[in-house]
Amino acid sequence: MKAVSDFNRCGEELEMRLLLRTSPIAIKMLEREEDIPKGAMRPKRDLGVHLGLCQAFAKSRRERVTVAMLKGDNWCFLPVIALGLAKAPDFFLEGKTDFPDRVADLEAAKNLARTFPRLEYGKYIGVVSAPLRAANFEPDLVIIYCNSGQLKCLLMGMKYRKGYVVTSNLDPIGACVQSTVPVLQSGDCQVTVPCGGDRKRALAQDDELVFSLPTDRLEDLMMGLRHFDETGFGYNQFAPDMRPDYPLPELYVKVAKMLGMDMHE
Repeated sequence: MKAVSDFNRCGEELEMRLLLRTSPIAIKMLEREEDIPKGAMRPKRDLGVHLGLCQAFAKSRRERVTVAMLKGDNWCFLPVIALGLAKAPDFFLEGKTDFPDRVADLEAAKNLARTFPRLEYGKYIGVVSAPLRAANFEPDLVIIYCNSGQLKCLLMGMKYRKGYVVTSNLDPIGACVQSTVPVLQSGDCQVTVPCGGDRKRALAQDDELVFSLPTDRLEDLMMGLRHFDETGFGYNQFAPDMRPDYPLPELYVKVAKMLGMDMHE
């Protein structure tokens, strides 16, 4: 994709094809203050308050607001460390932010802290989020809050063009970090579970999961979603029908007979 308008159209199409409750989020890392998109809201400057990064993402997907988060706008330390906006203190690296409340073993907590997803310190000054359908910048990645059925369609969409299967490390801490940093580092897609802060402070729901992808994989996703809509397997075409000996596609019958299964006519 070459134009911002292309990303905007993808945002609209994703909402339509998947019947999403909230907008997919466009995410861009900021290297300089001049990179902040025109019209972006700065929580501390414009509202006189701080936000958690999960809350900034929530404002973008729920209220369709463009939010720029620099170090001084953040209220939670995890993304400040993970995005490289500040140097990780020894207290964090020694596992003391997890032990003993979250992890019973100090050595295990230390290992988790040292392997926690982190970008290079000092490379970025912040991050900006916006609804994909209205973003006025080219994003580095896209985050989609979805239910399990929508996630299944997203995974099938990613698989269609090149057989790409999404694998993820599921960590219940720091959803804002888990849904961004591994994607930026690896160029791979990621599934994330909303963390306690995301649920308590940013209104993530019990039936929501998070799917994120680098924007260079967005065309593959859209091709897959369009294909499955055209062949009758799109999200809004799903019709539950729990019965025995249910009708099978011809391909399933063919392979079942190869296996010697009882496919009574």
